[in-house]
Amino acid sequence: MKTLATITAAIAVLACPALAQQTLKFAHVYEANTLYNEAAEWIADEIETRTDGAFVVDVFPGSQLGNEETITEGLQIGSIQMAYTGPTFLGQFHKPMAISEAPFIWKDYAHWKSYQESDVFAEVSEGYFDKTGNKVTSILYFGSRQTSSRDRIETPEDMQGMKIRVANAPLWKIFPTAVGANPTPISFAEVYLALQQGVVEGQENPITIIESNKFYEVQNYVARTSHITSSVVSVFGGPLWSRLSDEEKALFTEITREASALFSDRIVAREEELFDKFRAGDDVEIVDVDRAPFAELVIPAVKAEWGEELVDRVTALAD
Repeated sequence: MKTLATITAAIAVLACPALAQQTLKFAHVYEANTLYNEAAEWIADEIETRTDGAFVVDVFPGSQLGNEETITEGLQIGSIQMAYTGPTFLGQFHKPMAISEAPFIWKDYAHWKSYQESDVFAEVSEGYFDKTGNKVTSILYFGSRQTSSRDRIETPEDMQGMKIRVANAPLWKIFPTAVGANPTPISFAEVYLALQQGVVEGQENPITIIESNKFYEVQNYVARTSHITSSVVSVFGGPLWSRLSDEEKALFTEITREASALFSDRIVAREEELFDKFRAGDDVEIVDVDRAPFAELVIPAVKAEWGEELVDRVTALAD
């Protein structure tokens, strides 16, 4: 009888997904040596620890499981359970998801941080969930995009007619177009050479990218326009989310938000370290511009893209 009871108990464990250990795949496109991957690994460790090993998370960085499109497909069919991906990409499925990437939508970092706990973030995330079944739980700071250039930029007038490299997507063209520059799509791998040869006069990227890709070697100035605050969001695939208990959903949300708070602050600190480094050296001059005249030109285009009501709700979070 004892043996029979033991066998029955073992069968019950195997038959009940809530009691059996589950291995989850966490995919993203960022390199293994970045803080974004470190954040993903932190989440993986915390999930395993706080569920007493009921869930084990394997992290796959550097596009090991495919690009953002492939990863999203994996979330949909259940071959991938978790991901970090860009709000702009998710905006293809539900446009308001990309509002966080709109140029000059954020006053400063504190304003951006207020978004995650806001009703606006909850509503746009819910809209994405309604259309896809995938659950967005948190948003992680990726970096504020700055404008490097051959000639000094202090005002919007300084950008008129300037050929500036942008990614080949409508979002990245809003800012340069509004200030009279000439946005020029060039693949990222060719940016350094294009700047060196004068094909374009400037480009825009977070200071971490400007430093790691040595764009400062072929540019004279970096204007702190901070025109776009780029982010990544944590997403759970619909097939996984639908079978989690309410307690597990709350725990996973809590862990991803803790990671966002912790690592967003670390990324901001890293940016400030780099600005200090460049100010102390002779590689490139940092120009602290007045952002207001730029925003005045850009915000009407942002409202035309996302609607005045949504934009006003986001900007009001700074109050």
